Amino acid sequence: MISADGLDGDRSRAGKRAVTLIQQEHLAAIGSYLGQGPVAPEILRRNLVVSGINLAALKGREVQVGEAILRFTVICAPCSRMEEALGKGGYSAVRGHGGWCAEVVRPGRVRLRDAVRPIG
Repeated sequence: MISADGLDGDRSRAGKRAVTLIQQEHLAAIGSYLGQGPVAPEILRRNLVVSGINLAALKGREVQVGEAILRFTVICAPCSRMEEALGKGGYSAVRGHGGWCAEVVRPGRVRLRDAVRPIG
């Protein structure tokens, strides 16, 4: 469930960083930069992993995910923990591939395999 403050059970961020999303395709790119296979999504600590849609093209737009509506706001920049989590070069590998932050326009239930659909 996505509430007004973000994904239930997550350390809510609220505002423009309430929900974080990353493209499945970028997990392989990050791993490739590190000389390994795809990175496990939980290492990057994003709320939702999606595939088949270019999140960067949605900046400032609203999308429906399940019953919730989100608005993409800013890039999820890598944090200093990436070196610890991924090893040397982890921070640089995630730069530009760390996903996007979104604010909650309308709370709602989100289920596994729900599509991400741009609105308008």
